[in-house]
This record gives sequence, structure tokens and C-alpha cells, in this order.
Amino acid sequence: MAALTPPPPSAAAAGPALSLEQLTELETRCAKLDQTDYFELLALDRSAVPSDIKKAFYRESRVYHPDRFFHLESKALKEQVHELYKRITEAYYVLRDDTKRKKYLVDIAGPDRAQKLRFTDASEAETKAAVKKEQEEQIGTHPKGRQFYAQAQKDLDAGNPSAAERNLKMALTYEPSNARYKEALAEAQKQTAEKSKGDSSFKIR
Repeated sequence: MAALTPPPPSAAAAGPALSLEQLTELETRCAKLDQTDYFELLALDRSAVPSDIKKAFYRESRVYHPDRFFHLESKALKEQVHELYKRITEAYYVLRDDTKRKKYLVDIAGPDRAQKLRFTDASEAETKAAVKKEQEEQIGTHPKGRQFYAQAQKDLDAGNPSAAERNLKMALTYEPSNARYKEALAEAQKQTAEKSKGDSSFKIR
């Protein structure tokens, strides 16, 4: 996580004490921190791409780097700044990851938004489980379907598309709507046709 942190501003950048306007903005952001999602925190649209997310992170983290506020007299406010900066870094960590960002978007758009504003260890576990499930669904949800599909892949690797075709047709009897099986079957049929054409050409010669 430390590697994400941009260099702190120079001592000169810290400048004089905060103006009333800056202080008010800081207090407002800190007060609303627990109701703010990561996109709002980085002032981003939910459709933001990774390059936008990175720019926003650097912009916000430079503004709210704790080194800029070392001169604050209020210990409570200093602690709030640290929490804000930590949350900005956390937001970048989650949003820059395509898988985490995808899940987070679903979470904050749902009825449990208030409980899902922070990406926790539980969120991490849920994301991993969702990725595993998605991968399994791509390969197949039925054990027999997966078995025939795996055998078909071996057949194709061995240069036996007709056997692969038979196994994929069997796989599709268990999962008729599986797009991956259909795509593999089309490829096997294409290879079978090409092989058959090559064999007949050889016989004519």
C-alpha cells in the first residue's frame, strides 16, 4: 500500500495556516467520510477509467497529505486528516483493480449501500468467490458437461477434431446454452471439415 503514496509536498507547499474556507472544506469532508463512497471521495464518475482514477488519486492525496497539516493545533482535526488520507489511498487501491471496482459498483448501487462503502476483508473474500464462480460458469456448471468439455480440449490438442466434436455435443446435452461449448463446437466442426477436405485432396492426387 505504501508504494501507492505519492511523494509528500515540500515544506514550502504546506504554506501558512489554513484559510477559513480550506478549514471548512476539510472539516466538511471529514465529517461526511462515513457516508461517502470511493467515487465521491475521489470526485469521479462511476464510469471512470483507470487513468482517470490514478489522476484523481494523485490530485486528492497531494491536497490532503498529512504533511500539509502538521501545523494544525487541533489534534482531533489532525487525526481526521490522517483518516481522510488513508481513505483516499484505500479508494485508489480498490478502484484501480477491475475486479474489485466491478464488485464495489454493485455493492454501492444496492440496498445495503451504507454497509458497503468500505472494502473490507469480507469484501475481498466475496470478490474472490465471485471470480471463482464466474470462471467455473465459463467452463461449465454441470460436472459431466465440464468433463466432456475437458476431454474435447484434449482431443483438439491431439489433432482429433472429430472426437472433440462428439464430446462437445455431449457436453451441450448437459448445458445447451453454454456459449463456450458452442464456440468450441463450431471450431471443432471447422477443423473437422478442413481435415476432411485435406484428406480428400490427398486421395485425388
